[in-house]
Amino acid sequence: MICLPKIPVISVAQMRQWEKATWAAGRTEQEVIQEVGRVLAQRLLELSQPGDAIWILAGKGHNGDDAKAAVPHLRERDVVLVNVDDPLRGLAEFSEKLKTSGARKPRWIVDALFGIGLNRPLDEDWLKLIEAINHCASPIFAVDVPSGLNADTGACEGGAIQATLTLTLGAPKRGLLEAPAFTGRLEVAAEIGLVCCPIESELNWTAAAEFAGLPPRRLASGNKGDYGHVAIIAGSLGYHGAAVLATRGAQRAQPGLVTVFPQASVYVPVAAQMQSAMVRPWQPEMTLPKTCRCILFGPGLAEEDLPVTVKEMLRSLWRHSPLAIVVDASGLDWLEAGRPEVEAIRAITPHPGEAARLLGIPTREVQAGRVVALRRLSKKYGDCWVVLKGRQTLVGRATGEIYVNSSGNPFLAQGGSGDLLGGYIAGLLAQPAWQEEPLQTLRYAVWQHGAAADYLARTQRNWSVEELALWLGRMPA
Repeated sequence: MICLPKIPVISVAQMRQWEKATWAAGRTEQEVIQEVGRVLAQRLLELSQPGDAIWILAGKGHNGDDAKAAVPHLRERDVVLVNVDDPLRGLAEFSEKLKTSGARKPRWIVDALFGIGLNRPLDEDWLKLIEAINHCASPIFAVDVPSGLNADTGACEGGAIQATLTLTLGAPKRGLLEAPAFTGRLEVAAEIGLVCCPIESELNWTAAAEFAGLPPRRLASGNKGDYGHVAIIAGSLGYHGAAVLATRGAQRAQPGLVTVFPQASVYVPVAAQMQSAMVRPWQPEMTLPKTCRCILFGPGLAEEDLPVTVKEMLRSLWRHSPLAIVVDASGLDWLEAGRPEVEAIRAITPHPGEAARLLGIPTREVQAGRVVALRRLSKKYGDCWVVLKGRQTLVGRATGEIYVNSSGNPFLAQGGSGDLLGGYIAGLLAQPAWQEEPLQTLRYAVWQHGAAADYLARTQRNWSVEELALWLGRMPA
């Protein structure tokens, strides 16, 4: 059944409610299990090559049934199915297979021991089996939830599988977002044969399908004046690269014009690396181009002796300018609390450390309550849009829905990655068509940024932010 792409983050009780609605509609559990098996197999086929060994550790509940239903569809794969009714016998069989496999380890170990219903501490025998699986050299594919993890809270029930990838079924469960050390990469199999989800949530998962039809079509008669002008106030002594990367990000969004205003001390190195973007040294009392529609303020403005007039300019623009404004990096510290005096797009893009500094709390508190932190930041700065960066970046504001980004990987943790994203966001928001729905625009930018990183991670052993800039915006939804 094809449903709308909106995917809520839900509790275990809500998942059960969804399942009951499906059975009430005439769909059977067995039909859904068979569909889940096909979905699991399809993802495993994508992650492996013909001849690869895939070991499935199936428990006695429906989680194990789902994994067993995948076996007939795993074409040209060497599938080993271990039915685990008893943890000690399962451990013995698993250990023996590891011993006899020699150098040919499984390409994937599929964890289907326990599903989302687990809500009690595991006994010692189960913990021994889980420890053995975790210490195996092969990557682990968790079905729905890593075994041993509480799907509501993200707490470990004594111990839990440390998955490389978790493919959760139907919708993300709240606990999976709280336990990255166990879930690994989190993916969602939304279409598994259930009826359309009857649950609504303040927190929603971002599905690539939501961006179908983007970017907006351009008319053949259009010219650069139709697609906006972005001004980037960025770059100071020792940090000129941030201005360059932010400009590259803006260019990837394809606005009509881009002008970057670095501090005079770094004008030459910034200008030397630009071609289609215009470069003018920042000056006190300067005026922005009349055609400007969006301003990015902050990347690379970390020089200790930065003129106070730079900070004053940002505060004035934030309060009074009718233009869309995106504030990142050092610029975040110069904002004043309160609502701007004009109704215009305002967005901030802090990472967890910056968010903690703005709220006056420890970074760990931000990470432990990311939704709460986002709401507080937005409220503090006048209901602005907030892109709270980090693993599974959040996008939203003080009220309304918040979206969890589904793309990206740990290799985005490189200097300059955020500058590139800030520029890309501003480059999109400079364009009239992208200003109509700011939330969608911000989500699209964040998703493209992460999806480009995912593409690079799949296709090459290592990559730089400069290479990320080349792929930004090219990912199909």
